[in-house]
Order: sequence, then structure tokens, then C-alpha cells
Amino acid sequence: MAIKKKALISGVTGQDGSFLAELLLKKGYEVHGIIRRASTFNTSRIDHIFQDLHADKKMFHLHHGDLADANTIRRLIQKIEPDEIFNLGAQSHVRVSFDIPEYTANVTGLGTLRVLEAIKDYGESGGKKKIKFYQASSSELFGSTPPPQNEQSPFHPRSPYACAKAFAYHTTVNYREAYGIFACNGILYNHESVRRGETFVTRKITRGVARIAAGLDKKLYLGNLDARRDWGYAPEYMEAAWLMLQQAKPSDYVIGTGESHSVREFVIAAFAAAGIDNWKKYVEFDKRYLRPTEVNDLYADTRKARRVLKWKAKTKFKDLVKIMVAHDMKKHGIDSVKK
Repeated sequence: MAIKKKALISGVTGQDGSFLAELLLKKGYEVHGIIRRASTFNTSRIDHIFQDLHADKKMFHLHHGDLADANTIRRLIQKIEPDEIFNLGAQSHVRVSFDIPEYTANVTGLGTLRVLEAIKDYGESGGKKKIKFYQASSSELFGSTPPPQNEQSPFHPRSPYACAKAFAYHTTVNYREAYGIFACNGILYNHESVRRGETFVTRKITRGVARIAAGLDKKLYLGNLDARRDWGYAPEYMEAAWLMLQQAKPSDYVIGTGESHSVREFVIAAFAAAGIDNWKKYVEFDKRYLRPTEVNDLYADTRKARRVLKWKAKTKFKDLVKIMVAHDMKKHGIDSVKK
């Protein structure tokens, strides 16, 4: 019988972590996830995994921990002895990072250092496995660098979140070069799904449109409608993350669709999917949602990922919007979405 691979995922309760856990379980992995202690349940995105695996709990385990706690990370790695670690945990909301910059730097930036240091120490202390490491980097690293951006494009971070991610990115590269750790950065552009948090702009839009369609709200309040992003479908991006750790040599990859769409285009597509005319009637500007430093346009040059990983995005922009709108409308008993 083949020995199962073990994976450890930080941020397993998030959008990406839940999709990655599903993917790895389907591939026969034993999956371990790190969750933070909370007074309320925060496992809604992974509850169905428990149900599916009720008869065999050995395939999926949750462990309390925090990227701000180096001792717990070190102890979990020594105990689990994973083959692969996917570091998805972070304070990941860009606008909020301006309000809590120190916490963002501690978790999003130094959290990566803590994991890599634990991997290094595990290897130096005679660990049985050569652990592979995936760092969830972000297109926000590029900031105001003109698009399209690729692996050679310079970074110009425009938020505390992006600055923390820049530290994490370079730390990953440094530990790869200094200690021979199989460490990869996945520079993922915006990736969305029905599991996206409701405070992120895409889900805020689709949820707001659904509530307007259901007669529950009259207005949708947004910030900068001119910001342009490269939006893809989250489950596909987790496939790319897994592929990075299956290569013969570690490297860094830009992952996106290669298309740029504005927030305004997302709004228009969402209202159209819901069959609501005259979107301007329902959308109001609120300066509270503006960032002190804006990022105008991000979209990916994914030639390296296509060549090396044989990966490319499949879900188109308007199809992604329809998937999300349909989900949020169904929650209010509305089943129809415009083709």
C-alpha cells in the first residue's frame, strides 16, 4: 500500500484553504489544518469535509495554532512531519491592513518567517522528510508597477498588507537559497468564489445585488469603481499551488487569467446576471472604502505557469460573476440568473 502524503495548511478555514483541503483529500493526502481559537465556530467552509469523512477521521485533522506563535508552529511540524506545507494564513484584507498595520506585519509577514525557521530547524535536527513549502504571495506586491506583471516585474507595494507580503516573499526566496529548502512563492492574482468573505469587494457586490433583487436593500455602497484587477476562480488557483510543489525544482510563479476588469465592470456584470436594469440607480459612492494609496491596475503575464506547470485559468470573468450571483440569490430563494 502506497504511503499517503501529509500536508499541513495554515488558513485552512479560509476560501483558499477549504478548496485546497478538498483537492488534497481527493488526491489521497492526509490533511492537517491550523485553526485559531475563537469563541464562535469559524469552520463553515470546511464543515462538509467532516461530514464526508465521518467514517475515517484519520484523513483530516484540525490543530489549534497561530502564525504569531512560533512554538506552536514548531511543535506541530515536529509532531505531524508533513511532506508539504501550504502557508495560506494571513491578515488578508488590504483595506483593513491600513487600520491594523502592526498586526498585519506580524501575521502576514513574520508568520512566514516563523514557519520557514521551523522547517529549517526540523531539517537540521534530523527530520525524516525534506518538507516542501508553498507561500501564498499576492499580486498586491506589484502595486503601481505597470501591467502586465510577471516574475521579473519590480515590486511596488502600496499597503501594509502588500509590504508584509513582500517581506514574506523575499524571506521565502532567501530560505530557499540559504538553506536549500524547497520553497515556492505563488504570486496569485485576485481569485474569487462563493466562499469569498463578505467584506471583500466581489462578494460584497454579489451579496448586495442579491439582497437588492430580494427587496431587502435599496443601495450598494462602494469605493473606487475604476480600480482594475485580474479576477479568476479560486479552486483553479489551488490546483496551481499544488502543482508548484510537484515540480523537480522550486521556483516562483505568477498565477492569473491575463485579463483586466474594473470594479465597475464587475458591478455591471453582477446586476446584469440578476436581471436588474440601471445599476447606477442602486450604487452609491462611500469614501470610507477608499485606500490611502490605491492600486490602479493589476493583471498577470502567466507564460511561465503555462510553460512549466501546464496550468491556465479556465473560468471566464462573466461566468465567475454569474456563479457568485447565483449562489447569493439562491440564499434568498431566487433561482434565476440571466444567461
